[in-house]
Amino acid sequence: QVQLVESGGGLVQAGGSLRLSCAASGSTFSISSMGWYRQAPGKQRELVATISSGGSTNYADSVKGRFTISSDNAKNTVYLQMNSLKPEDTAVYYCKGILRLSDGFTRHYWGQGTQVTVSS
Repeated sequence: QVQLVESGGGLVQAGGSLRLSCAASGSTFSISSMGWYRQAPGKQRELVATISSGGSTNYADSVKGRFTISSDNAKNTVYLQMNSLKPEDTAVYYCKGILRLSDGFTRHYWGQGTQVTVSS
C-alpha cells in the first residue's frame, strides 16, 4: 500500500513564503509524476503544479513566477516552494502521485492535505 504524507503548511502573512513537502512510501513503485493541487472553501480542487519523473514541470497561471515545484527522486519526495504568497492562495493543498506499482498498473494516490492560510 502506498501513502503520501504532506507537511509544511501553516499560517503566513501576505508576501511570505512556505515550503510544502510530500513523501511517498509503501509498496514498491516508480513515480510517473507528482503534483500539488489546492482547494479553497466553496471552490473546486485545482491544479497548482506538476512535475514528471523526467523533471518537466507545469504550473497554473496564477502561481507562475511565485511557486516552484521540485523533486528528490531518491527520497520519493516532491516539494512546493511558495513565495510572495497572497491571501487568495489560502487553501488546503493536496499532493497527488501517479505511481506505477510492481504489478504493472499505474494508480493515482492523494495525500491527506495540508492547510495553507495567508493573512492580509
